[in-house]
Amino acid sequence: MGIGPVEYMIVAFPGNRFTGEIVPALKEQVEAGTIRIIDLAFVAKDANGDAAAMEVEDLESEVGAAFSELIGSESGGLLNDEDIMAVAEDLEPNSSVALLVWEDVWAAKIADAIVNAGGELWDLERVPREVVEAAVEYAESI
Repeated sequence: MGIGPVEYMIVAFPGNRFTGEIVPALKEQVEAGTIRIIDLAFVAKDANGDAAAMEVEDLESEVGAAFSELIGSESGGLLNDEDIMAVAEDLEPNSSVALLVWEDVWAAKIADAIVNAGGELWDLERVPREVVEAAVEYAESI
């Protein structure tokens, strides 16, 4: 089976208010075989504006250990220092971000079926949550 679509997200935590609540939601999807986490990194900026990049294995906390469980041994290496520090440039002081890259495992069979049927994927985009919510709200109002 081929690889499914690969996506990434950058999640900001203004004021460094990261509690780790993302871990159980990600773990549920990993255990269900819906996604496979390929890479994960963090950037924190202190009050002086100095940035520090950290890979999951650099985190010495319960949160770091929980994230480490989500990443397979074959994962990592997709995000490089240049990617991570580019995100750090836009980060406000006293804030942090998580960079997450994952494979949509659920879509690999569909991708294989498209190829096997002689099909060509012409476009694939994610509709932002806010757009969907606004469309649903509008539809319900008419």
